[in-house]
Amino acid sequence: MLAGRYRLTDRPEPLRAQAVDERTGESVLLGALELPGVLTAGQDPEAAAAAQADRMVRRVAAVGSTAPVAHPRLLRGVGAFVEGELLWTVEERPVGRTVAELLAEGPLPPYRAAELAADLAGALRALHAAGLTHGALTAEAVLVCEDGAAMLGGLLAGVAEEALAEELGGPGGRRRYEVRATLVGPVAERWPLDGGPAGDCWALGVLVHRLVTGRSPYPERDVPELVTAVRDGRREPSVVCGPLAPLVERLLQPDPVLRPTAEAVREELAGLLAGAPEPVDGEAEERSRAAGGPVPVPETPAVPRGRGGRAVGSRAGRSARKGRNGGDLGAGGGAKPPRIPPSLWGPLLVGGVFVLLVLGIVAVVLFAG
Repeated sequence: MLAGRYRLTDRPEPLRAQAVDERTGESVLLGALELPGVLTAGQDPEAAAAAQADRMVRRVAAVGSTAPVAHPRLLRGVGAFVEGELLWTVEERPVGRTVAELLAEGPLPPYRAAELAADLAGALRALHAAGLTHGALTAEAVLVCEDGAAMLGGLLAGVAEEALAEELGGPGGRRRYEVRATLVGPVAERWPLDGGPAGDCWALGVLVHRLVTGRSPYPERDVPELVTAVRDGRREPSVVCGPLAPLVERLLQPDPVLRPTAEAVREELAGLLAGAPEPVDGEAEERSRAAGGPVPVPETPAVPRGRGGRAVGSRAGRSARKGRNGGDLGAGGGAKPPRIPPSLWGPLLVGGVFVLLVLGIVAVVLFAG
């Protein structure tokens, strides 16, 4: 039990654990950061560590209180607490799999990646409208729920990492860069050239490239090489992203003014998905389902939504569906099957020709007397 209320429900990973909030019964994800004390001459070590922890908890709590709590594509940050030398962040955790787990099995089909990206663009739009920047949009932070919809988490954990980097390294300079490199590592989405909403959209471009290809467009062997490649614009061409290539190219523009906003991204992806092709066979549909969700099909009705834009039903969406379209691109109904299965077209055609031939012979016999 942590903080007197979070009961662990499985064997914890390093600095990460699944738990149940005993007060609410809600499933949550706990993430931790080590808190080495920041000391100056003449300070009491315990007092300095306590003050550091208090500053960080208040900083995380301030962001959590500002974030939209009812958006259907945002995982709600519950709060933060300190226990021992660890700062823990708490986030709701419905049933699902992270994008990182899905990508471990291979890249996603382009239109499936477009569905997830549209969900994330909707989440970013809500954050930016609230005056917040996410700053930690990675494959680990995105949860794909049972209905195939993507939910963006990791907001409070990202805030805690940035706060710790500033505590240990100062507001800027080489020391902060070194601390941040240790905390974040060579993850391309975490190293935009600029911050703010434009930085989030750049990170979304990196993530879309990763969804479609299974890899980052930038080298990720170590942080210095990654940061240099981002600065120099040295990356894999976006053409490998297929129908998503034009959007990815604009999102990865070095000039933030040239990048589309989260709202523009969501609208463009909605248009792309409206014309998405149907799966050509059962195997393609099965591959798409194994890749984390359904491939969208055209003319799919949107799911009825309740207040706040939520899909009717539970928050995580408890029933799997064939395709999704429109709005924030949440769960939706599937396309109707054809009246005549394609496998019967051949036999029916042959049978029709045979019937016409028999009728012709009968006509000849009758007219011949």
